[in-house]
Amino acid sequence: MLLLVGLGNPGNEYARNRHNIGFMAVETIAQRHRFTPWKKRFQGQTAEGTVAGDKVLALEPATFMNLSGQSVVAALQFYKLKPENVVVIHDELDLPPGKIRVKKGGGHGGHNGLRSIDAHIGKDYWRIRLGIGHPGNKDLVSGYVLHDFAKADQSWIDPLLDAVSDNLPLIVDGQPELFMNKVTVATQGK
Repeated sequence: MLLLVGLGNPGNEYARNRHNIGFMAVETIAQRHRFTPWKKRFQGQTAEGTVAGDKVLALEPATFMNLSGQSVVAALQFYKLKPENVVVIHDELDLPPGKIRVKKGGGHGGHNGLRSIDAHIGKDYWRIRLGIGHPGNKDLVSGYVLHDFAKADQSWIDPLLDAVSDNLPLIVDGQPELFMNKVTVATQGK
């Protein structure tokens, strides 16, 4: 079983924020792969489905970004999973808009959602980093991530979310490099 966590902040006022691209990704995955309807549990909301023959539990923590680890550890403990069964999809300031990187472990890079998850389950989980770009000045970061994407960003957001969803079976099958390559090829020039 795979625990697929999208990071973001709950509530309609945050729905289109740059910080919520993780929520956007798991919602696209749940819709495309015909997961069950969302229901409240584990201090968040979950939807279940099957991808590449394996059970996948999608989780959107409702604890706000800085406390995401509380929700993740609750689901992890309930299903008796190990951190390596967790894939977290999150926004990444240090990648250009629309770019993707996948890695297991590593630091939080100042991302408060990852910092919280690290504190609750350790660092040995998978991360799908979706580039949102950087505002250019560290003092502008908070306002940047908590503002909605511009309309012009839709030209790369939708293709990126579609490619992540379409190629998710490669993550489930343990082929993160191929997943990253296929998503990159699908979104080139977008």
